[in-house]
Formats: sequence, structure tokens, C-alpha cells
Amino acid sequence: MTPSAPLLSARLSVEYQNKRSILRDVALEIAPGEILGLAGESGSGKSTIALALLQLVQGKGGKVSGEITFQGEHLLSKTEKQLREMRGKSMSIVLQSPLTSLNPALRIGAQLKEAWRAHASGTAAECESAIKSALESVSLSSDEEFLRRRPLQLSVGQGQRVIIAMAILHYPALLIADEATSALDTITQSDILKLFRRLNRELGMAILYISHDLLSVAALCDRVAILNDGSIVECGSSQEIFDSPKHPYTRRLVAALPKRPSEAAPGRDAESVFSKA
Repeated sequence: MTPSAPLLSARLSVEYQNKRSILRDVALEIAPGEILGLAGESGSGKSTIALALLQLVQGKGGKVSGEITFQGEHLLSKTEKQLREMRGKSMSIVLQSPLTSLNPALRIGAQLKEAWRAHASGTAAECESAIKSALESVSLSSDEEFLRRRPLQLSVGQGQRVIIAMAILHYPALLIADEATSALDTITQSDILKLFRRLNRELGMAILYISHDLLSVAALCDRVAILNDGSIVECGSSQEIFDSPKHPYTRRLVAALPKRPSEAAPGRDAESVFSKA
């Protein structure tokens, strides 16, 4: 049986003017429906990879070189208009803080409608149905009272779920979660990890889960890539990375964990993993 083509394949470098390279020949591959973890300490270049895949570093003065292929399309040759049509539709991102991702002046319902209409032109009823489905997928109410709230009237956990609902409105093939649980308390973090796993299973959505938190990576991901100082130093299944790490940097990361994450194999109840940490 011939293996399916990767959903995303990238080999890229990123540099900024008058600065050393941030990323150097980073190679990533994500299969359809796979959860790939990208782990490394703060400042290693993880978020830069997320922005580079979406072709957003150029707006910050960065330059991407190499190759990025997504669903068979070469992204580095796309125009900005073509990239805008892709972002939020076939590839979406969830960032760390809902307070910086949501417009504090707009009601939640208005922001969800804007996100839907950015890539759809259906009726008001179709828009309402899509929003209701997305909110229910992340275990949030879709009633008028909730939709009329503003971001500051939500808890951090509710805000993060709203951001995830916006990201999955159009059922993207790839969801990039960039430190999406870092600002959350342990219980809410566990809930969000279980939500990601459920979205992956029910919608077949591939996820690039970016985090410096190896316990959450162990709880969620099928494979793990380790980033150190702008380069991928090791990549393998979660079991390989956490049970028998090969690179010295990976071994130091795993040794620094408060517990062995072998119990946190993909599919294991995330709540049990964090309750033992």
C-alpha cells in the first residue's frame, strides 16, 4: 500500500536583517490527521516556525528561504492575496493568549461572524449554524447571552476555547497551536489537550502542537520534533523521544522532567498525566 503524501512538508530557514539566522534548515513533515509536537525551550525559534509556515514573518522584517509545500501547493510562490485565502480556512493558528487574539471592543458573536465571512458567503442562517457547531465542538454555549459577551467578560479558559472555535470554523486541514495552553491553569490545560485530541479524532484535523512543556507534548502528540537554537536536533515517535532520547539536548530535556512521561503516551487521559506531575 502506497503511503499518502504528507499534508505539509517544509525545509526552511528564517533570518532578520542585521541578525543571525533564527532558523537554520529546519525540516518538518506532517501527515494528514497527525499530531506533531514541536518542543524546545523558550527562545529556540518555535513560534518563528509557526509564523513562517503561515508566511507572516515577512511583515516583521523576516526573510524565509527554502521550501514549504502544503496540500501539494508551494507556499513561498503564493501571492499575499492567495495566502490570505488559505489562512484561517485550510491552515489556522491558535495563539497563547485570548486577550491578545480577540478584539476587546467587539462582542464574541460579531468576531465569530467576521471569521466565518472571511472565507464564506452563505446566508445568515448558514453562518449561525457554522458558529453554533464550532462553539459546541469546544463545549461552549451558542446562546444569545454568550454571543453578546465581550472578551473581558470571559474566563481565560473560555477565551481560549473561543479562539479555537474561530480557528476550526472552516474545518482546516491543519491547526497550528502555538503555546496554546501555556497561560492556562492545570485543569483548564488538561481540558484543552483533551479537546485537541477529540478534534483530531472526530474531524481528522492534523495539529502542529508547539510547546516548551514536554508533559503536555507527551500527553497529546503522535510524533515529536525537538528544536534547539534554531535547528531540529531529533524527531521521532513520542515513545522514542521520551523512552530513549538520542541527542544530548533531548536527553537533558527529558531528564529535567518531574516524572517520566512514558505514562503519557498519545491517547492517554491528559488529566491523569497532569494530576501526577
